[in-house]
Amino acid sequence: MRLGFAVLLFLVVAPSIHAQASVTITSEPNAIVWIDEIRRGTTDASGKLTLTKVSAGRHSVRVRANGFKEATAGLLPGRRVLAVKLLPTTDPAELKFQEAETAREKARDEPSMEKAADLYREAIKLRPAFPAAQVGLARLLMSVNDFKGAHAAIDAARRARPSYAEASAVEGRIYREEAFDDDAIRSFRRAIREAGGVQPEAYVGMAKVWEDKGDFAQAIVEYKKALAQLSDSEPLIYQMLGAAYERVEKPKEAVTAYEKYLELAPNGSYAAAIRSILTQLKREAAGEQIIP
Repeated sequence: MRLGFAVLLFLVVAPSIHAQASVTITSEPNAIVWIDEIRRGTTDASGKLTLTKVSAGRHSVRVRANGFKEATAGLLPGRRVLAVKLLPTTDPAELKFQEAETAREKARDEPSMEKAADLYREAIKLRPAFPAAQVGLARLLMSVNDFKGAHAAIDAARRARPSYAEASAVEGRIYREEAFDDDAIRSFRRAIREAGGVQPEAYVGMAKVWEDKGDFAQAIVEYKKALAQLSDSEPLIYQMLGAAYERVEKPKEAVTAYEKYLELAPNGSYAAAIRSILTQLKREAAGEQIIP
């Protein structure tokens, strides 16, 4: 049976019409929300977080709030509101871990980072098999260039949870910081496999490694994969993408990436610098278009 053009057009276009929609997650105030293990934001004072771009299909939603037991719920296709009820916890290891996570995110100097590291160690002492705490500790130790300690934390996380995409992504970042590019690529690829292809942190890490190697075209490929999975929740990657496009002398694409960064983060740390170069880039882009 031959399909008419109109039917073929519907089959091609229809799936993308509702490819993304808004979803509201309700839970405790100031709760962190992950969708398919990608951090998407924090609920407001009323306990709500509205996400404007969630792809069609089933998703796993994980929610964590200080003082409560972390919970995971399924977001079914077509559902636009999901309430995730959290129960209070008295688990000392969980509470210490939450304290450590908060301290790490707020840490800005060496003493505060050391305090956060001690909190992670206390949580691990209370619960020796605690892979999430080990990964948090690894992130922190990496930031203070304690690469040996960071690798040890990742190894401990893997002993408790052999297939752990986040641990592999962090391991890749540690190797990159040590300038072991090939090891970093292997770890990032492992993270992507373990996550079933959805691991934007690993894709960004891969992009940075390719930049280190001078292959900005390949870096662009990896940045675009990460952005496709993040639904505009990380404006900084658009800045990285724009800079990579500049390096391969594609000003038109650089302008598009930089303008997207400004749209998402008009007061971001790179906003002023980007605005200062956009005029020149737009002139270059216009010249590029009129070259025969």
